[in-house]
Amino acid sequence: MADTTYLTWPFLDDRHRGFAADLSAWIGANTAALDAHDGDVDDICRGLVKKLGDAGWLKHAVAHPGKPIDVRTLCLAREHLAYCSGLADFAFAMQGLGSGAISLFGTDAQRAAYLGPVAAGKKIAAFALSEKNAGSDVAALAMTAEDADGGFVLNGEKTWISNGGIADFYCVFARTGEAPGAKGLSAFIVDADTPGFSISERITVSAPHPLATLSFKDCRIPATALIGGRGEGFKIAMSVLDVFRSTVGAAALGFARRALDEAAGRAIDRKLFGAPLFDLQMVQAYLAEMAVEVDASALLVYRAAWAKDSGQPRVTREAAMAKLYATDNAQKVIDKAVQIFGGMGVVSGVPVERLYREIRSLRIYEGASEVQKVVIARQLAAGYAKT
Repeated sequence: MADTTYLTWPFLDDRHRGFAADLSAWIGANTAALDAHDGDVDDICRGLVKKLGDAGWLKHAVAHPGKPIDVRTLCLAREHLAYCSGLADFAFAMQGLGSGAISLFGTDAQRAAYLGPVAAGKKIAAFALSEKNAGSDVAALAMTAEDADGGFVLNGEKTWISNGGIADFYCVFARTGEAPGAKGLSAFIVDADTPGFSISERITVSAPHPLATLSFKDCRIPATALIGGRGEGFKIAMSVLDVFRSTVGAAALGFARRALDEAAGRAIDRKLFGAPLFDLQMVQAYLAEMAVEVDASALLVYRAAWAKDSGQPRVTREAAMAKLYATDNAQKVIDKAVQIFGGMGVVSGVPVERLYREIRSLRIYEGASEVQKVVIARQLAAGYAKT
């Protein structure tokens, strides 16, 4: 990255700066392997998970005994990986998000069975929350988990599930009915080879990655598959998102930094009317706006991560602000980069063209931008109500 001065900001400690330097060096030595996009996307993602696990980076995506997940480290990892490769960022992030419920609320036995293999890249994780009619509105989940023979029977569907089709296990949220709405949900671990579970559809999107609809038909799981307590599913899901939502902003920040660097290089090297494109005041204005948007996003992302790591129990407002601003403004930064590239900006395989496709989904998943605005407004209202 051209600008790394943000690493000196007080939100980060020396250990974070050391982590960023080590990861950056490793990425530099493995860029070709990390940035591979030709071939079967499932195989590519499996290979990236293994590579990240073998190198020890995935251990930062899960909790360890006496050592919670460090959100600033997650953000640095996602930012650096996203700068190089959207799929590498995806592979890292989903190992953390997919096993997040176990990291935060799992029993010792659950953590021992799943987190070690996830950190080693030997098990692929997935977070199964969304349904056809229940994405941002988690309280509207319809999938059921009924008591049966000392365990549970799951029935229903999940969709838009990242790592669907390649995951070894899924953290699944279903209605157990302790109370109406959000208070009647619970969380479960479902292994991919469980009878009654299947992949009913693979979903193809503009920036390809493993994505699927999951089907559960009389899918029996043991009582030990329950994560946390009955009726705690909504709390578990929101707690996981509190940790990982700001990291979505960090991935967007990585995309935006790459777009800014690519655009600046293009503006300096490209000649127009006998002079560098950079000499045009309009191009200078674009680059200045892009730089401001990148720095403002970084401030919000690392503030949210710092707040969580500092022991603030809930960072719903801060994480929502970070995700909203960083993803929406990364879209603007990348759009300006495409404009500076001109015709080359929409040629398949050019980095800014790929970034243009990759950024769009970040403004939707883990809570669309419009939902983040609702979250922020409600947090503001709650604060005013206390005064």
